[in-house]
Amino acid sequence: MSAGTSSYSHARTFEALPEKDTARLNRALAESDDTTVFVNGTALRLPEGAQAALLEVLTRFARGEAVTIGTSETLLNTSQAAQMAGISNSYLRKLADSGQIEVEYRGTHRRIRPAAIQAWLNSREAQD
Repeated sequence: MSAGTSSYSHARTFEALPEKDTARLNRALAESDDTTVFVNGTALRLPEGAQAALLEVLTRFARGEAVTIGTSETLLNTSQAAQMAGISNSYLRKLADSGQIEVEYRGTHRRIRPAAIQAWLNSREAQD
């Protein structure tokens, strides 16, 4: 991550499986490398990235561990957000202070999601 950016995450923790389920899962993982899953009754072969993530989660469950799954998103400082929007830092701060661009605070520092900048840019295009 570049200097000046930060990230936040949304996470959810799942408790460890009961020992009986852990043993069954451990055997299944050891016996096959097939990671076909069923979604709403339909067999789905996972893409490589999703397969690796799912196997990591299942392997941890098979070891009897609780698992936390999260996502993270980069947050921009005001200079980076202004650069992305093609505006000055002071104008970006005015927009953030007036609520025209959504801003989050980390202590006293403004942090802005790239999606908030894009939404503002899109709203300007819609006005033209």
